[in-house]
Amino acid sequence: MKISYNPEDDILWIVWGDIDESNEIEPGIIVDYDTNGNVVGVEVLNASQKIEQLQSLPIKTGS
Repeated sequence: MKISYNPEDDILWIVWGDIDESNEIEPGIIVDYDTNGNVVGVEVLNASQKIEQLQSLPIKTGS
């Protein structure tokens, strides 16, 4: 699993598999799917406006 935040673009990514396609389920919330239709990631656009105290989250990477 990889969790990353780009403060310049204000995008939070949480990805745990290979992405085949994506679908914006509501404005600024994108769900990523693998080839079997399983959810393998989430992207949050304008994350600092949607997630309170985003800068203080302990963002880590790992598997």
